[in-house]
Amino acid sequence: MTQQSDYLIIGAGIIGLAIARELRSRYSQASITIIEKEPDVAYHSSGRNSGVLHAGFYYSADSLKAKFTRDGNFAMKDFCREKGLKLNECQKVVVAKDESELEPLYELDRRGKRNGVDVKIITEAELKEIDPNARTFKFALYSPNTATVDPTEVNKAVRDELLAAGVKIVFSQGYKRKIDGTTVETTGGLTFSAKKIINTAGLYADRIARDFGYSQHYTIIPFKGIYLKYTKKDKPIKTNIYPVPNLKNPFLGVHYTITVDGTIKIGPTSIPAFWRENYKGMDNFRADELANILGWESKLFLSNAFGFRGLAFDEMKKYNKSYFVNLATSMVHDIDKSGFTEWSKPGIRAQLLNTKSYELVMDFVVEGDNTTIHVLNAVSPAFTCSFPFAKWVVDNYVEKG
Repeated sequence: MTQQSDYLIIGAGIIGLAIARELRSRYSQASITIIEKEPDVAYHSSGRNSGVLHAGFYYSADSLKAKFTRDGNFAMKDFCREKGLKLNECQKVVVAKDESELEPLYELDRRGKRNGVDVKIITEAELKEIDPNARTFKFALYSPNTATVDPTEVNKAVRDELLAAGVKIVFSQGYKRKIDGTTVETTGGLTFSAKKIINTAGLYADRIARDFGYSQHYTIIPFKGIYLKYTKKDKPIKTNIYPVPNLKNPFLGVHYTITVDGTIKIGPTSIPAFWRENYKGMDNFRADELANILGWESKLFLSNAFGFRGLAFDEMKKYNKSYFVNLATSMVHDIDKSGFTEWSKPGIRAQLLNTKSYELVMDFVVEGDNTTIHVLNAVSPAFTCSFPFAKWVVDNYVEKG
C-alpha cells in the first residue's frame, strides 16, 4: 500500500530536516514525510562535520553561501539557545605565515565586509590579546561571531521538534528507485507518493536526481575529512585558529577547532575517497562506486583540473601524522606535539563536480520542476547555512514551483 503525503523528503540530514522545519512553519496542515536509510539522524555528513558555525567571510558576495552562512550563523545560535543546546562562542582568527599571504588575508576581510560580516584585520599585538599562543606574520583576521556546536545534538533537536509537530520520519528506509514522477520505492520495499518530492540525499543526491532526469552534468566526488584530538589536560589555545586558505578551492586547510566541550582538535584532511561512504577500511564498500570515482579521479589527475594533482599529493601526505601535526603547530608559538593522540571519526564531504568543465562547484546547486526538487550541492558550510538555505529552497522551488 502506497503511503501518501503532500511532501516527501529523501534524507534526514540537516538539510532535509531544515526544509521539513521550514515547510511545517508555513504549512501547518500539510502532511510531511521524511525517509532515511539509517536508524536515526546524523549518521553521515550532518553528524560528522566539525560543528563550526562559520561567520561568512570566505565567500564572494555574489554567492548564495555568503548570505546563507552569515544568516545561518545567527539562526543556528538562536536555535541552540532556544533549545538549551551546547554553544561555544570561541571566536576565530585567520593567521598568515609570510608576506605572500597578506593580500589573500585582506581579500577575506574585504569579502567579509561586503557580506555584512563582523570581521577586522588585527595586528600581532591585538592577536596576542585574543590568543597569546597564536602566531601570525604582521596581521591576522579576527572573526568574533564564529562558534562551535555539537552537530549530532543539533540534528536530534530538530528531529524531536519535527516529530512533535506531526512530521513523519521513517527510518531504515532508503531510496531504492523511482516508480513514477511522484512515487518512490524504498530499500525496505515500501512505497511513498507525494505532491512534491524533495531530494536531500547528500552523497547520493546526484544519483537520485538522475532517476528523475536531473544532474545530467554533475557527479559527486567524495573527500574524506579526519581530525586529530589534543588529549593532554592543558588548554594551549583559546580560540579557533585557521591558516589563510587557497581561495581557488573549497578546502580551508588544517586548522585548530575548539569543540563545545573545550576539546582542541586539528584538521581536517581533504583526502580523495574511493567510494561514497569510504569512512574506514572496507566498510560500506561498493565496487560500482569505486570504478566510477576512480575513473573521474584519474581524469582529474591527468588533466590536473583545479590543481587536483597537487591537491591529491598534499592530502595523501597528511596520512603521515608528524607532517599533519606540523601543519598545525606552525600556527602557534608553543604546543606539545605528543598531545595529539586520538583521531576523530571520519567524515565525507559530498563535493559536486561539473563533468563538462571539470570544475569543483563552489556554491549551492538545486534543480527541479513542479513535482521534484533536487539539492545537488549542499556545499560546505551547509550545516551553518541550513536554516536560511531551507527558507530559500521553499521560497524558490516550493512556493514559486
